[in-house]
Amino acid sequence: MFGRKTEKQKLTAKYEKLLKEAFQLSSSNRQLSDEKTAEAERVREQLDKLVD
Repeated sequence: MFGRKTEKQKLTAKYEKLLKEAFQLSSSNRQLSDEKTAEAERVREQLDKLVD
């Protein structure tokens, strides 16, 4: 019960991590930044499916 993350919490953490990485890469490697942003978008779509 305590300490376990729900699927939504896991995906939210992953989404935020990917966006942070994408932002950090945006000044040094634009292509990799775009890939991280696309991956974050896929995670967000999974989150949307969980809510519905």
